[in-house]
Amino acid sequence: MRKAELKRLVILNLPYAAVGLVATNLGEAWRLAEGNAAREKILSLIYAIPQAFGNPLPSIHPLDLLIGLLCGAGLRLAVYLRGKNAKKFRHDQEYGSARWGQSRDIAPFADPLFENNVILTRTEFLTMNSRPAVPKTARNKNVLIVGGSGSGKTRFWLTPNLLQCTSKTYPTSFVVTDPNGNLQ
Repeated sequence: MRKAELKRLVILNLPYAAVGLVATNLGEAWRLAEGNAAREKILSLIYAIPQAFGNPLPSIHPLDLLIGLLCGAGLRLAVYLRGKNAKKFRHDQEYGSARWGQSRDIAPFADPLFENNVILTRTEFLTMNSRPAVPKTARNKNVLIVGGSGSGKTRFWLTPNLLQCTSKTYPTSFVVTDPNGNLQ
């Protein structure tokens, strides 16, 4: 191992070693606390902590060293597990593996009968059935259309859906606001 790699390894693991050494004093405080039951030890731990931390050096008792080792390793494990999935929003797939949706992605949400769908785009539809055969494909039927003047909100979304609202199976109602008063 080269000197630079060793230095980097020591610097990265120094905080865990420091936490482990401080935890040896906590182990010493637990060992010095009076009582046999855990409840008694916790109550007398308040008096044992100043005594254990009175000596700035870590305790070299085997039990204290074990507690320090476990605390340092536990912190290292927590940091490792927290950093393992950083920037991975979909586990076991490479970061940035998003793709455009395809017709097969929205197919479970559409009704086979054209009349029983809300038209979203030329190729995408959403069933008006509030209780589809597969419950996880149930969606809210409210739609908010926002767009600038002349973007085709009325022509390409509202008019086709108003003309579509003749389904006998799923009767629908629309609330349409038209501030210009151009909708006839």
